Amino acid sequence: MTTHTTSTDTTHQVSAGSTGEIDLDAFGAELDAIRQRVIADLGEEDAAYIRTVVKTQRGFEVAGRALFYLPPAWPLAVAALSVSKILDNMEIGHNVMHGQYDWMGDPGLNSRMYEWDTMCPSEQWKFSHNYIHHTYTNILGKDRDIGYGILRMDEDQEWRPYYLGNPLYATLLMLGFEWGVALHDLEFDRIMAGEKTWAETKHLHRGLLRKIRNQTLKDYLLFPALTGPLFPATLAGNALANLIRNIWTFNIIFCGHFPAGVSTFSQEECEDESRGHWYYRQLLGSANITGSKLFHVMTGNLSHQIEHHLFPDIPARRYPEIAVEVREICERYGIAYNSGPLGRQLGSVARKICRLAVPDRLGRLAARSRPSEDVVGSSLAA
Repeated sequence: MTTHTTSTDTTHQVSAGSTGEIDLDAFGAELDAIRQRVIADLGEEDAAYIRTVVKTQRGFEVAGRALFYLPPAWPLAVAALSVSKILDNMEIGHNVMHGQYDWMGDPGLNSRMYEWDTMCPSEQWKFSHNYIHHTYTNILGKDRDIGYGILRMDEDQEWRPYYLGNPLYATLLMLGFEWGVALHDLEFDRIMAGEKTWAETKHLHRGLLRKIRNQTLKDYLLFPALTGPLFPATLAGNALANLIRNIWTFNIIFCGHFPAGVSTFSQEECEDESRGHWYYRQLLGSANITGSKLFHVMTGNLSHQIEHHLFPDIPARRYPEIAVEVREICERYGIAYNSGPLGRQLGSVARKICRLAVPDRLGRLAARSRPSEDVVGSSLAA
């Protein structure tokens, strides 16, 4: 059984090759052991951490809302509100809805009850993300996060003239990412192709429209109205904060899923999949981003996307310590560990989006014409 990467640039190849060279049962057992040890160790430090993050997020939101009443402080208001929205989206909402803190018994941090500050209803997101994406990670035809039904992000997606707009579609998705996530389950691409009817998504409409209404009223009417004559400035500030959050979230997620060297799998390869192969697929279908402790917090620790895909229900604050062990296990089993700084991963994603916009033959020619990059060394470096 083999995997294939989504890049033809050989300087980026970091897949492990045939799983026949790897004892997947032993590999899976080692990762299971990490998971069980961390779960058994969860306690007050983890609870205190997430409560501190929630308190900090709320403090930034209150500060941002208040500073809109002081026109000279408008940039500070936007910055504070942006930080609040990023923390709510990444380190709190995403992780809480994965059930990472259900063990605390705190209703405010329970995956079944939490609702986040974005256009997508939490129940809808938990199905498309927690179930579909994390179950079928990088399986072509199963994982709809590969391209989000809009982009061509893998060579095994058949090229069509429509994909010439890949860079434009990616830019629009980045700017309106919360809308893209909210509409993801409606599967517009399949509706447009005649593979699905609008009526088949009817069960999603009421909840989606209600969430969009509530978010729109809050950010674009209620809070701006509370500032009276400063309504236009507050409206613009709220819109800019949402835009900043969208751009940040898009870039972090795409750098964790689509840089060169990340592998995809066929449905046939994953039939009757063992636990060890599931771990193997999660690891090769992900990439990490190096950075400071603050950077990791602002990404919701999704800068450790490898560890998140391996252990989605473990509190994300544990990923940095787990990453040391995961990397060591990968080295022993000869499995590459894809990691690099934000700029390099982001540049890799951008090149892939542009290269896959054109027919494969032209994309390969363009890749060969570029100067080679020593990406393998940076990806595998300790």
